[in-house]
Amino acid sequence: MTEHSKSDDDVMPLDEIRLTGLQVRASHGVMPHEQIVPQTFIVDMAAKVDLFTPSMSDDLSHTIDYGQLAEMIANIVRDEPVRLIEALAGTIADEIMGSYESIHAVAITVHKPQAPISELVSDVSVTVNRVRDAYTSRIW
Repeated sequence: MTEHSKSDDDVMPLDEIRLTGLQVRASHGVMPHEQIVPQTFIVDMAAKVDLFTPSMSDDLSHTIDYGQLAEMIANIVRDEPVRLIEALAGTIADEIMGSYESIHAVAITVHKPQAPISELVSDVSVTVNRVRDAYTSRIW
């Protein structure tokens, strides 16, 4: 191993900011009535970020304001209707990665508890993941 390479043991895991259970009413779906009648969508977000500085400074300006982040996600969910929750989750993840350079990776889960399917389930959800290196090479 050269002096510039690192083993897996040398890499510290990143810290995480989570928003869990953000409820937003919106009209998304494949069925015509879903595009008219709002239903509740639930969004969970986990962002990988270095929180060392804010943990030492206790200063909001050194971290991500999760209130603003929640508002951003809610506005995206309320925006233009999409047919698939996969598209909604992808849009949320891409907007977060584009807006917050300090976020190294993000996972977005969109739950659609009232999904119109024939079998009884308590929830339907999809999760998309974006990683900074993969994101920047794919988008730009």
